[in-house]
Amino acid sequence: MARLLLFGGKGGVGKTTCSAASAIRLADAGLRVLLVSSDPAHSTSDSLGIELGPEPTPVDGVPGLFGLEMDPEARVAQAMPKISEAMQGLGGGGPFAGLAGMAGGDLGGAAADVGNEVEASDLLLPGLDEALAFDELLKHIEDLRWDVVVFDTAPTGHTLRFLALPELIDAWSDRLLRLMRASGGLRSMLFGRKESDAMKDELERFRRRVLHIRRILSDPSTTRFTLVTIPERMGVNETVRANEALQHHKLPVTGCVVNRVTPALDHPFLERRRAEEQGRIQELEEALGDHTPVCVPLMDTEVHGLEGLRALADVLYGDLVQIPDGIGPHSMGAPLHHELHRSMVVHQEDDEETIQLHLPGLAREDLSLRSEEGRLLVGVNGHERHVPTSSAVKASTVVARFRGEVLHLTVPRPSASTG
Repeated sequence: MARLLLFGGKGGVGKTTCSAASAIRLADAGLRVLLVSSDPAHSTSDSLGIELGPEPTPVDGVPGLFGLEMDPEARVAQAMPKISEAMQGLGGGGPFAGLAGMAGGDLGGAAADVGNEVEASDLLLPGLDEALAFDELLKHIEDLRWDVVVFDTAPTGHTLRFLALPELIDAWSDRLLRLMRASGGLRSMLFGRKESDAMKDELERFRRRVLHIRRILSDPSTTRFTLVTIPERMGVNETVRANEALQHHKLPVTGCVVNRVTPALDHPFLERRRAEEQGRIQELEEALGDHTPVCVPLMDTEVHGLEGLRALADVLYGDLVQIPDGIGPHSMGAPLHHELHRSMVVHQEDDEETIQLHLPGLAREDLSLRSEEGRLLVGVNGHERHVPTSSAVKASTVVARFRGEVLHLTVPRPSASTG
């Protein structure tokens, strides 16, 4: 499982440049990194100087780094089957599709007359877009191709709205079912007890998925959250509130970056500006407690492109140090610091290959192992992922040991004499 590094904060404070610089530094250090952005303004593409899309795209000039930009409209549209389809079984298309189908669409025939009685705002689940974004993010975290997933989040309020989503679901589902029952007539024919029970089941599946994602986000062995701000009153105040809210939801805030700090130059205007900023930074230090903010000076030019982002990475992380080949843990960076693992390490010998998988936050009973048509499949809480091997394999011949956070698999290789 990949380490998740989230960078969040108020809009316009430099989250994108900090997340892009971090992703480049991690890849330059020898890790396999996916940089994910949920910003519809394509800021990550602009920062890197390449065009990213909804699928992982290699970043030229940075071996090991891939990037993608989520498409919020396409994501929601894909998860929004028509409400008539939802009434016929609430099925299809991903973990939230049945639920999303209740949010509206073009209705046909008599169903349209019923649907028009209720405002779309009454049916739309608050936080659905954020839920879909984090569900997509979880799939990338579970992808063995990546050692680290760096997420340039939307402004912090969107993250907080997602974290509060399980409680919102309870209130929203009660309201939706009351609306359905109150409409009477044709609606009673369309939404009988069977359909209501199906909707309740779909809502519960959705809620469990959200809770699972929230557990991943709140696990310090998997997730680290770095707040990004600027040394101004509004930025600092929002950062303090965000830190309190994230701590309330047990999301591990492990660092803070204060961007665009006025350098110490001999000019009355700049001296006054710097003195005011230092006061704000002191307020932030007192509020954050254990996490001393990393101050990034205001640059004399805009930070973009690989050269500028690597220069910013030097400020954030210090000198570039290569990550060793082993599974880890590996310590990286100062003053901004991360503890990291490789997601998968493979050692091949003549008669066998040894595969190590980093699977934090799990117990032995959470894991399963089987093979299908020569492919090795490891299950984590019922969700299976393919573990690539150099040759076809039978699970019965694999020796598996789970120690600490690492699953060790010893896979026999066919001898040269047997082909």
